[in-house]
Amino acid sequence: MKRRKFIKQSAAVGAVVGVGSLGFLSFAQQKDRKHITILHTNDVHSHIEPFGPDHAQYPNKGGVARRYSLISRIREENPNTLLLDAGDIFQGTPYFNFYGGELEFKLMSKMGYDAATIGNHDFDNGIDGLLAQLPHAEFPFLNANYDFSNTILDGQIKPYKVFIRDGIKIGVFGLGIELEGLVGKKLYKETKYLNPIEMAQETVRQLKTEENCELVICLSHLGYKYQQEKISDVKLAGLTKDIDLIIGGHTHTFLPEPTVVPNSEGKNVLVNQVGWAGVELGRIDFFLDAGVNREGQGATISV
Repeated sequence: MKRRKFIKQSAAVGAVVGVGSLGFLSFAQQKDRKHITILHTNDVHSHIEPFGPDHAQYPNKGGVARRYSLISRIREENPNTLLLDAGDIFQGTPYFNFYGGELEFKLMSKMGYDAATIGNHDFDNGIDGLLAQLPHAEFPFLNANYDFSNTILDGQIKPYKVFIRDGIKIGVFGLGIELEGLVGKKLYKETKYLNPIEMAQETVRQLKTEENCELVICLSHLGYKYQQEKISDVKLAGLTKDIDLIIGGHTHTFLPEPTVVPNSEGKNVLVNQVGWAGVELGRIDFFLDAGVNREGQGATISV
């Protein structure tokens, strides 16, 4: 199937859900509403080039050039687009071992990423190594539940950022997984892990009541779902309110379409994750009516 045709088809399939109290709307109704597109990746792990033709799982898939071509075409279709990443940008190929993350950040900047959160592997060269590469990132890193106040990253990572697309205020914030047991203490040093549920709800309150955001998106590196009681994206969705979309990472979960989870008030939240290595691109389309009623639909696009 030709890529352009596939893009058009992918935009119309997947999970379609009323975010908040709104149900499914017809395409004719959607055309009269504001349209925001969210594109996202996670756990790319320094995969700059596509997998080779003989790869057992992902032959000829992925790669920065192919992803950028796809992103550019979607932006032509809808200029009101955000491009986001849910962490673990580093570690996985010799590009990281040799350049320490410089190439990854420079290429993401060229692709026009709007924001990213921090994954556990982004500490693999320590907080000193992460700080050294931040000047190469022309986009902010967001995290609301890591306290960097006693580290060299103090003031470098913001809890959230507000974007405006077609007059719609979109609040994006980040959450990270507990580092103890995953990352050596010498690498993250005095970074403190704060309860993600509590910090999410406080950050969302700010985005809704102080920033007047009409859409709220969480970039999460907590993981999609666990059998134990560990906090995950699915738990986060169910225990909080006023989050419209959770873009996840860490567990390398390939979701063919977003999972729909009722929040603490019974309103629907979309939870999505697109595997790893950049072999898929997530796409969520929101249709808004005066910022009050909104519908989200999602699809996963092969790169």
